[in-house]
Amino acid sequence: MVRILVAKPGLDGHDRGAKYIARALKDAGYEVIYTGIRQTPESIVVTAIQEDVDFVGLSLLSGAHNELFPKVVELLREKDASDIIVFGGGVIPTEDIPFLKEKGIEAVFTQGTPIKEITDFIEKRLEK
Repeated sequence: MVRILVAKPGLDGHDRGAKYIARALKDAGYEVIYTGIRQTPESIVVTAIQEDVDFVGLSLLSGAHNELFPKVVELLREKDASDIIVFGGGVIPTEDIPFLKEKGIEAVFTQGTPIKEITDFIEKRLEK
């Protein structure tokens, strides 16, 4: 079964969107672990490795995505866990998406993205 960790890095305390995504992915047949709010990149990586996940989905509304999302990817690489696929979402300006992808975030989903688009991304990555 595909395992996905949904995490809220940083000080952002709004988790309605993350909970929605976690529930929708669970309803789509994936095993989902939700870590809750105010997680550090380090704690997210430790949990991802301990839970042997295939994907990490990061959600952020506070504007710190350019720092926190790449930090998670960097720490996964340092821990020899670069096979874990990282995607992100939340309130992210379109102009920041190329930078995030350059830093190893494989997909960025902005507000209003249909769940099918996220599950299609997951399924395509699993095929590779």
